[in-house]
Amino acid sequence: MAGGTAPGRVPLVAVAHGSRDPRAAATVAALLDQVRLARPEMPVRVAYLDHCTPALGQALNGLQEAVVLPLLLTEAYHSRVDLPAALNEVRAREPRLRVHYGTTLGPHPLLLSALERRLAQAGVPAGDPDTAVVLVSAGSSDARANAVVAGLARTWRRSGWWAVSAAYASAAEPTPAQAVSALLRAGAPRVVVAPYLLAPGYFADKVRRTTLEAGAEVVSDVLGPAPELVDVLLERYESALWQPVPLAG
Repeated sequence: MAGGTAPGRVPLVAVAHGSRDPRAAATVAALLDQVRLARPEMPVRVAYLDHCTPALGQALNGLQEAVVLPLLLTEAYHSRVDLPAALNEVRAREPRLRVHYGTTLGPHPLLLSALERRLAQAGVPAGDPDTAVVLVSAGSSDARANAVVAGLARTWRRSGWWAVSAAYASAAEPTPAQAVSALLRAGAPRVVVAPYLLAPGYFADKVRRTTLEAGAEVVSDVLGPAPELVDVLLERYESALWQPVPLAG
């Protein structure tokens, strides 16, 4: 990194979706606090795409170099279009700013470990052959993003669960309630729900309410500041630092 900031001291700017629900920002703050504990030498800033401040341009203000990471669980419109466009606007104003754009947190094998951690905290042992799991993502109009979640469900099924089905809180089907009902009709001894969501908010609340009404026995907590997410975030940081992802034009 000739001419750049020393590795490990390049600021991390983590970009979250943003929500009107204050619990979401508090969860992002808790996750980034864990990152700071793990890497105290690394400056960490937060930015939001919507609903909250600072915006990305504000978070990058005054920096000469930064690693920008989307705090998103799948590659979709925000990471492919919104964020690169916002970064290009910033670079047009600050041409000397050196930006390393990282990939989304998911997919990553450690996220399955984080999901199992949340289920275990809710009393569901990992890989229980008498338990079917509904893996719920926010959902996307981008079919590629939904296919990634479906693939994650197929991978997780090999851990020993009775079944694992993907469901989507918006923009695609099956809905979480539909997935729960289908598994119960198929004879699943019990059905639990694992939200593939970073933070609490509208989707998480809706998923909990509708799936319990549909017959799910347990709905685990969102991923939040799980230690596995800290590890994934730091891995993405290192990868972006040494192999920057080209921005869209």
